[in-house]
Amino acid sequence: MASVEHPPDRDALPAHQRREQIQRLVDARGFVRVSELSDTFGVSGVTARADLDQLESTGSLMRIHGGAVPAGISTTSRPDREFSFEEALASSVVPKQQVGGLAASLVSSGQSVILDVGTTTLAVARALVARTDLTDVVVITNGLSIALALEPAIPRFTVIVTGGSLRPLQHSLVDPLAATVLSQVHADLAFIGCNGVDVDGGVTNINLPEAGVKTLMLAAAARAIIVADGAKLGQVHLGRIGPLAAFDTLVTDAAADPLTLAPLREAGLAVLQPT
Repeated sequence: MASVEHPPDRDALPAHQRREQIQRLVDARGFVRVSELSDTFGVSGVTARADLDQLESTGSLMRIHGGAVPAGISTTSRPDREFSFEEALASSVVPKQQVGGLAASLVSSGQSVILDVGTTTLAVARALVARTDLTDVVVITNGLSIALALEPAIPRFTVIVTGGSLRPLQHSLVDPLAATVLSQVHADLAFIGCNGVDVDGGVTNINLPEAGVKTLMLAAAARAIIVADGAKLGQVHLGRIGPLAAFDTLVTDAAADPLTLAPLREAGLAVLQPT
């Protein structure tokens, strides 16, 4: 079998100069991806990984899945780590509230809604409960915390929990059995949380079992809406929920970076932000 040849690196910079620039990028941004380094310096992915490995061997940075972070960063803030529900709930409180309120404003009485697990979707649930004008709303969720948050709205709301295996970290219900309910419904709206929204990578999640349920939710709704604060934009993670084109709208917070939002809009995704 003939060997596969990698295209030659286009970069003219000596390795030590390239690595100095990579180090500055890591220190300035807090995280870099291998794919970004490959594009920026015109080198292959193999060369970019070798640069990161060399810098890690000298203690200059720390390698993580798909990229690198500054040396000495706390493992509790690594981008590839799945935060517990409680940890996530304590962070980005204001952005989540902004997203939740704006997303809830899209719901009308008489509609059926799929509400994904997560702290941002919990903010959506609380905002829905606060909307005393809403009646005859059916909410389907795989989040135990979300179901409990919706309970005060009964009987204005009908709350359906998917069932399935419990994941303690997120208090979420996943397969087996979660797919059984989702395959039997077709909702008007699905609000789906995630860990990453990217033009090329699509909408992604750190955890594979939850990514699988999110994909089922996407297929079970007439209109799918991403709810994500600005920190998740431009990120790509392990579990792919779906391509960007599968989603109708992104609801994000007021502080989301316009430069990060621009390519998402150019790709055809509607973007809603608080004014």
